[in-house]
Amino acid sequence: MACSIVQFCYFQDLQAARDFLFPHLREETPCGAVRRDPSKSNWEDDGWGAWEETDPQEPEEEGNTCKTQKTSWLQDCVLSLSPTNDLMVIARGQKAVFLVPKWKYSDKGKEEMQFAVGWSGSLNVEEGEHVTSALCIPLASQKRSSTGRPDWTCIVVGFTSGYVRFYTENGVLLLAQLLNEDPVLQLKCRTYEIPRHPGVTEQNEELSILYPGAIVTIDGFSLFQSLRACRNQVAKAAASGNENIQPPPLAYKKWGLQDIDTIIDHASIGIMTLSPFDQMKTASNIGGFNAAIKNSPPAMSQYITVGSNPFTGFFYALEGSTQPLLSHVALAVASKLTSALFNAASGWLGWKSKHEEEAVQKQKPKVEPATPLAVRFGLPDSRRHGESICLSPCNTLAAVTDDFGRVILLDVARGIAIRMWKGYRDAQIGWIQIVEDLHERVPEKADFSPFGNTQGPSRVAQFLVIYAPRRGILEVWSTQQGPRVGAFNVGKHCRLLYPGYKIMGLNNVTSQSWQPQTYQICLVDPVSGSVKTVNVPFHLALSDKKCERAKDMHLVKKLAVLLKTRPPNLDLVETQIKELILDIKYPATKKQALESILASERLPFSCLRNITQTLMDTLKNQELESVDEGLLQFCANKLKLLHLYESVCQLNSLDFHSDAPFSDNDLAVLLRLDDKELLKLQALLEKYKEEKTRTATVRFSDDKDGVLPVKTFLEYLEYEKDVINIKKISEEEYVALGSFFFWKCLHGESSTEDMCHTLESAGLSPQLLLSLLLSVWLSKEKDILDKPQSVCCLHTMLSLLSKMKVAIDETWDSQSVSPWWQQMRTACIQSENNGAALLSAHVGHSVAAQISNSMTEKKFSQTVLGADSEALTDSWEALSLDTEYWKLLLKQLEDCLILQTLLHSKANSSTSKVSSLQAEPLPRLSVKKLLEGGKGGIADSVAKWIFKQDFSPELLKLANKEGDAENPDEPKEGINRGLLEVSEMDMNLGAIPDLLHLAYKQFPCSLELDVLHAHCCWEYVVQWNKDPEEARFFVRSIEHLKHILNAHVQNGIALMMWNTFLVKRFSAATYLMDKVGKSPKDRLCRRDVGMSDTAVTSFLGSCLDLLQTLMEADVSRDEMQAPVLDTEDAWLTVEGPTSIVELALEQKHIHYPLVEHHSVLCSILYAVMRFSLKAVKPLSLFDSKGKNAFFKDLTSIQLLPSGEMDPNFISVRQQFLLKVVSAAVQAQHSVVKDRESSEEAATTPFGKDQDWPVLAVDLAHHLQVSEDVVRRHYVGELYNYGADHLGEEASLQVHDKEVLASQLLVLTGQRLAHALLHTQTRGGMELLARLPPTLCTWLKAMNPQDLQNTEVPIATTAKLVNKVIELLPENHGQYSLALHLIEAVEAVSIPSL
Repeated sequence: MACSIVQFCYFQDLQAARDFLFPHLREETPCGAVRRDPSKSNWEDDGWGAWEETDPQEPEEEGNTCKTQKTSWLQDCVLSLSPTNDLMVIARGQKAVFLVPKWKYSDKGKEEMQFAVGWSGSLNVEEGEHVTSALCIPLASQKRSSTGRPDWTCIVVGFTSGYVRFYTENGVLLLAQLLNEDPVLQLKCRTYEIPRHPGVTEQNEELSILYPGAIVTIDGFSLFQSLRACRNQVAKAAASGNENIQPPPLAYKKWGLQDIDTIIDHASIGIMTLSPFDQMKTASNIGGFNAAIKNSPPAMSQYITVGSNPFTGFFYALEGSTQPLLSHVALAVASKLTSALFNAASGWLGWKSKHEEEAVQKQKPKVEPATPLAVRFGLPDSRRHGESICLSPCNTLAAVTDDFGRVILLDVARGIAIRMWKGYRDAQIGWIQIVEDLHERVPEKADFSPFGNTQGPSRVAQFLVIYAPRRGILEVWSTQQGPRVGAFNVGKHCRLLYPGYKIMGLNNVTSQSWQPQTYQICLVDPVSGSVKTVNVPFHLALSDKKCERAKDMHLVKKLAVLLKTRPPNLDLVETQIKELILDIKYPATKKQALESILASERLPFSCLRNITQTLMDTLKNQELESVDEGLLQFCANKLKLLHLYESVCQLNSLDFHSDAPFSDNDLAVLLRLDDKELLKLQALLEKYKEEKTRTATVRFSDDKDGVLPVKTFLEYLEYEKDVINIKKISEEEYVALGSFFFWKCLHGESSTEDMCHTLESAGLSPQLLLSLLLSVWLSKEKDILDKPQSVCCLHTMLSLLSKMKVAIDETWDSQSVSPWWQQMRTACIQSENNGAALLSAHVGHSVAAQISNSMTEKKFSQTVLGADSEALTDSWEALSLDTEYWKLLLKQLEDCLILQTLLHSKANSSTSKVSSLQAEPLPRLSVKKLLEGGKGGIADSVAKWIFKQDFSPELLKLANKEGDAENPDEPKEGINRGLLEVSEMDMNLGAIPDLLHLAYKQFPCSLELDVLHAHCCWEYVVQWNKDPEEARFFVRSIEHLKHILNAHVQNGIALMMWNTFLVKRFSAATYLMDKVGKSPKDRLCRRDVGMSDTAVTSFLGSCLDLLQTLMEADVSRDEMQAPVLDTEDAWLTVEGPTSIVELALEQKHIHYPLVEHHSVLCSILYAVMRFSLKAVKPLSLFDSKGKNAFFKDLTSIQLLPSGEMDPNFISVRQQFLLKVVSAAVQAQHSVVKDRESSEEAATTPFGKDQDWPVLAVDLAHHLQVSEDVVRRHYVGELYNYGADHLGEEASLQVHDKEVLASQLLVLTGQRLAHALLHTQTRGGMELLARLPPTLCTWLKAMNPQDLQNTEVPIATTAKLVNKVIELLPENHGQYSLALHLIEAVEAVSIPSL
């Protein structure tokens, strides 16, 4: 119970405020979060005089000036904090930042209050004025139902221009007044306080404003009313327009201070009344010994100023000597809705428009003259200059700082200095007033003073707080002549804030009912970004002679040292501790000492028990009046907990072993299962255990199960009213406590009956014990599954707990739900350890049935006398509502176990790379999660597992077919064969197909194949959206989409995918490609589309597949009905988000032509990217109607191009399609020297490639281009690349054979020209000479360079010529040329033969 400094608030981003106020300190790169763990040390214990002996620190070098300014910037600011801690103002120059507190979670997850920027901006209205002083005044609420918090906080700001302006928390200007034309030096406020004694004068609320030669005091009541009226006016003006309401006038007094050189700070003491002696003394000093005095001493307002000549001046203004000035308030509204009134007599100004502002600046408002007030006396010290003055809370003392580094304590009433502290240069000061807590007094018979019992008046102590920034120390001194009671090392750049007031607007009635939490003093630390306050216990103000508490604190410290040392002799230490705790007088300190003893880790249990027992016995032996009941009860409670700890430890240490053998038959009888059901349960648990063991992380055996230190035990439990409760502890701590009680019992190593009896008699409720038992059972799943005998122990334990009093209500009816069993079911439902949960549910069901049967048997035997009671056997089970709930829970847990086993299973993939998204572990399942996951929760969890394993959609289909075959052996072979054909990876699937089939069987509705494919499709596209570079995820998503059989579901899923994930990226890719006019490079793709160029290509291909699937589904959906989504009986109560399939079925019908329109665009984009085409602007292939229809909602009706298209568009489209066909043929048939590389070139990195020639013909149909032109071009390109067999096959589809023949004739000529003219062989030249002149001329005109493949055999060319002859009609102009070519080709082929 020593003096302490406590952090109660942090800054969210103090650096932002600093950068706003000091732009030159802004860093280029933003710093991280402000450190919040400043090193602090408590200087209270020893070496208090060390600070005075420290040498003054050397001044810093010039090079460190910037660094110093970055940490000491707060010293240059005007700072004010509301005493209710709901607003802070930091101002500098013309700018200000308003900070408001908000509750937020820190990095450690702890909820804390943080100051965040609420408003920032410039406050100056006149040019060149700066902020000199600021106050945050909380205003009381006028509502009767108020909780004691202030209604709002007003910010009062003084400027160098002499103006005082009032603002709201949002920076809205309410009032502005020019009371004097000199700069405002200081603003101070006084609020209402209830007088402590009847003789103390009641002080009025006021706001005092100090100018270099005057003091202005504004009446608090008048100010409160005016501010409320102005704030209401602002709200009404902002809401409804101009609405002028004249607020009440503002009363103020203005005193011109005389006979003093300079004034720096002031303190308004308030109204005081002199005693008769002081009255006569004052009258004699002023008027001489003949002066007359009045019968009643006059009331005076006292002011104290600090400055120079005199260093401290005392002023007294007689009440009633001058009338207060009434100023009619002109409203100032921060909007253009109202025009502020200007009254030359009053001097109040508002926020004007620009023209009005200029007029006002030219004509200054009239300033009322001050009433002269001469200094009555002072402390003359010509060399000393005062810097600040701080009045104590009870207005009796004031602390003054000066330029000599002194802090002087003044007696306000007598006007004398009573104490001085040296060595505090640039000191900042404040006060703390502490009221004595009556409950902490020691009741003693010998003390007859009013302060010796708990019924007397509370005493009040005042402490002076001094912050010395040069030394970075904060000190707390007891006044008037007391010692230093605390010192803290806080850093050199802090600011000490002492408001000296509370909430304005209270009176002697409302202040009694209000108990607002206000901070008397605060320390703002910009380095750690925290706000701290100082806590001082009242007893530190008491003198050493009378202070028993000081002695007690010394004993507590001695005890703390003793507990830290490693004792060689425990008995000696125990004796010393007993002596120390018995010597302590105060009950609160004694309790604190006992708590520290019980929290010690070094003392053994026997010591703790003996010490507590000794203290208990001592308290009992004392007289009843002098014993503190709270301490006695505390000791008794701790003693009971220690006895319980001892009993449990003894039971756990006994060598107890159950000799009863345990077989499967015993287990079946125990759980009320037949052999078949037991085998099924064991098989399920075995599979679960196998799969869980494969995926489980390494876990070291914990030898400390069932062991708990006594210190921890006492921390977890509390004793209240003969009942033991558990404190709020974490899940791990809860399990540790449960293990301490039950772990040995569950292993059969401790007596279950004795343990239950011990815990029940100690005061632990059955509900609490059940909760602890289940927490242990469900958390230790691995150990429990390895030891089936623990099921028997659980059954025994549960039976005993259920038979305790208040476990199961005696009035419980079989048709209502028992809270006892509901508690157990809830624990099983929430558990993620499904194996342990299923076992405990079976045990619970068995015990519940046993108890239900016995209760029913009693009732039955009572009602039916003489009935055959043997009819009620163990196999018979009484029907009750609880039984139904147990059966439902068992089914749910079984389902959940099967599902969890499936999700634990893994395929051993040897090849494909695993994405980081696939490596993330799956969350564990519980019945609660499945019930809250909605109708699609089960399918969603399986889909996530399929994504992690990256299984082919075919696997799901084949596993589903397993149960359809009559012979179970055949389909397994079929599955394995199918997997070898389908699987893309070399996998060792193991038991996965069996587990998958079991899951299908268990969830026939939730895992229906279409539903599962839909969820897989969605899961893959969601994961692809997280990392678009993983193009294979999107490809796999489309595969699952195509596997959905129901067109309604397929249509909805495809449409949702398009709208949610694809259309934005698709439009971005379109605009990018249209902008660059070719396939964009990787950098541009990443910038605009968010993925690489390779990924964009795959993306466009998958988009094309999706749009085509969407169109096919739209056609098919009219031929089939929408599916009916059923749910399994056990899962009818599921709640949560709507499933993907339900959302898909809610989707509207698409507009088929619009989807087709997008499909055409997608094909074009895909072609451009696939073949890296250049000089292509995709959108230029469409007219304005076509462009406008793109990227609109696919279900909307859009205006699409119709009728004949402009020939120019058709020409551009035709060129593009021919370019695509050429690129496609080149990609497939380009001749490469290396055979292997040619095979690689034929494959694509984007999966299965499109049949581009067919796609081009299809596009030609949609783009109104002649399909025959595209087909002819395709045939020509095939012959051009030497693929004559493919060309001959493709030529069958061409309609205009004549034009095709002409094109092929030219190609033949090019081949022959290359063979005769470009090879330059002798035989060739001779042959050329024998050819007809017409043919020679024609061949020489041919350009063989256009040929892509010149190494075509002449025999193949001969076939081509024959083909041309077939296609050409005899009357064609080039028919004769073709005949000549036949002869030429035959002639060329003869030499080769």
